Amino acid sequence: MGTGGFSSKRLARVRELLELQVESGFVPGAVAVLARHGQVHVEATGTLAFEGAGSGTPMAADTICRTASMTKPLVAACAMTLVDDGTLRLDDPVDDLLPELSDMTVLADPRGPLDETVAAQRPITLRDLLTYTCGIGMMPIGPGKVPIFDALNALDYSSPDAWMRGLGELPLVHQPGERWMYDTASNVTGVLIARATGVSFGDAIRDRLCDPLGMKDTAFSVSGDDIARVATAYHRDNAATGEPVVDDGPDGRWSRPPVFESGGGGLVSTAQDYFAFASALLAGGSHHGRRVLSRASVTLLTSDHLTPAQKAASGFWPGFFNEMGWGLGMSVLTRRSGVGPSVGSYGWSGFYGTAWYNDPAEDLTAVFFMQRGHSGDQRLPMWHDLWTATYHAIDN
Repeated sequence: MGTGGFSSKRLARVRELLELQVESGFVPGAVAVLARHGQVHVEATGTLAFEGAGSGTPMAADTICRTASMTKPLVAACAMTLVDDGTLRLDDPVDDLLPELSDMTVLADPRGPLDETVAAQRPITLRDLLTYTCGIGMMPIGPGKVPIFDALNALDYSSPDAWMRGLGELPLVHQPGERWMYDTASNVTGVLIARATGVSFGDAIRDRLCDPLGMKDTAFSVSGDDIARVATAYHRDNAATGEPVVDDGPDGRWSRPPVFESGGGGLVSTAQDYFAFASALLAGGSHHGRRVLSRASVTLLTSDHLTPAQKAASGFWPGFFNEMGWGLGMSVLTRRSGVGPSVGSYGWSGFYGTAWYNDPAEDLTAVFFMQRGHSGDQRLPMWHDLWTATYHAIDN
């Protein structure tokens, strides 16, 4: 028997793999939402925490989790709603709303002193921000080795304006449009959205994206009775005991509104909320008959924008872009190397073990949520097994 284009029998393997993560003590709970041909299949196992109040609450599709870098696709989509309504243009300079980024300088040597610079050859545009080619971002190096790395880490996050002032005082690492650099552009985009709309970034993303999509649990903080649905996030095991260490609990950082709403990784959400977003993209921008994004914007979000030269010079490790490119705020697969997402699939993962891909060729959406630090890396064997099981379950 099949379930919406899946084999019910082979879907059991997905559940077995999730249960394995729980039984091994890697995470207390995990949930997957898989959909094909309009049929939605949910697998949830384990609990919200290893101990304490959450240890008695089953993991579910409405469990609230930290999405970390899976915030980034939502930020890009929110920005594209502003392009759709004519508030912003992709190729206009952003320095009218972000004057801190006007007349930027660029490091003469990306690893060199901050005061050895040249002039930027052109202004930064919204397209640069959404494709992560604005010239500044995370670098695949440790602290204390490169001055710009330490300067970025030392920025003042006490308010969006304070952060932007500090960023504008730094040189870019590369010329705008030259190379892909991760993360920072999403935070800049969040500030840009707030200034363009005249409301806080959190209000803008709620009004323009989350409310139209029915994503009631997606926000920058959790309050009231909803805190009982927040899963505990864990970090690496304790070196002495081998036990997972709590990184953030339900009453932790996300239990109060942040002073800086991070577009790079600040949202919490649920698997069912994120599935609503993913489904809208797969449907060309509509959700339950309501258009949230133009079809053209969805195409831009989910198409590879990087040139071969940008890919050759970018990434976190050699070969980072061998099998993928970058759309707007998300990856786009350009080569199929195993039993997993097809060429043209798009999505992203998050630090705490969340992952999502849409596969238009298979009419498939897959969302996985768990809460363990450093476990979103798609090179981990766990993810190889989960994607193999998901695609092996396809029945027609």
